[in-house]
Parts: sequence; structure tokens; C-alpha cells
Amino acid sequence: MEHQKKFDNEPREKEFVEKLVTLNRTSKTVKGGRRMAFAALTVVGDQKGRVGYGFGKANDVSEAIKKSIDRAKRNLITMPMKNGTIPHEIIGKYKSSQVLLKPAVAGSGIIAGGPVRAIMDAAGATDILSKSQGSRSSVNVVRATFDAISKLMDAKKVAAARGKTLDELWG
Repeated sequence: MEHQKKFDNEPREKEFVEKLVTLNRTSKTVKGGRRMAFAALTVVGDQKGRVGYGFGKANDVSEAIKKSIDRAKRNLITMPMKNGTIPHEIIGKYKSSQVLLKPAVAGSGIIAGGPVRAIMDAAGATDILSKSQGSRSSVNVVRATFDAISKLMDAKKVAAARGKTLDELWG
């Protein structure tokens, strides 16, 4: 009876969803002409509440994206969710960017622009309202959104802090 070996090079399902938020091209003028460089901002998430962002720079597009995805996987945070939305309204700030996140009723979908939408898709949120205010710079909006996510309170933690059970808290 022969047993089959499993090879590592077989395509398997990816653990994370990877989303490219922005890709910037910069150029430096040198003696022989212009030298191009690329900067990539990506968001990764497992669509179960864990999400992270990364920024990578390189002389090649694919290398910049690869670097940013690696950095994003190292900076994962957990987003508390209840029925596909966040537990409460929150405002996140980073420099002059401000992001307002509000819980939404089931069926509303993700009402968010660009960078915030990518983060919510990667995190696995299905219903959320958001408004981006101040600076529209993608990097700053992403950081403001992550500031908001990190400030979200989980019901279990709130109940534990108040010395109550979850049933007493929800009523």
C-alpha cells in the first residue's frame, strides 16, 4: 500500500486577504537620467477581525508590494466585532486626518471611502458607516482608522472592568 507525499509547493488557500491601498512612483534625477522608485501601502486581514497595514519601498513594484505585505503581517491588531459591525461609534485621529466609524444595521454594507473600505473588507466587517475628515492622504487615513480600531472596546473587557457578567451588561 503506497502512501502519498504532500508537497509544500501545492497551491493552498491563503490565510490573509491582501489589499493594495496606494502605490506611489517617485523619481530621482541622476547623471544617466531618471531613477524610479516605488512605495506601496497595503492592508492584510483574515476577515475574522484581525487586520494590519504595512508600508514598503523598493526600486521594483512587486518588491515594494511584497515588503509592505510582510510588514502588514507583522503589525496585526484585533478588531472587536458584533454581527458584522463594530460595538460602538469611535473617532480615530492621526496628524490632521480624522476618521469617524459608526456601527450600521445589517444589510447596510460598508459605506466608506478608499482606504477605510479596504481595511474593513480585510477585517471582515460587513456593515459599517464611516466619514473621513481632514487630510485625505492615504497613509494618514489608514493610520487614523487603525487608531480608531485600537480604541474600540470589547464587551467582555468592559464587563470584566465593571465587575459584571456579560448578561448583566446587555440586560
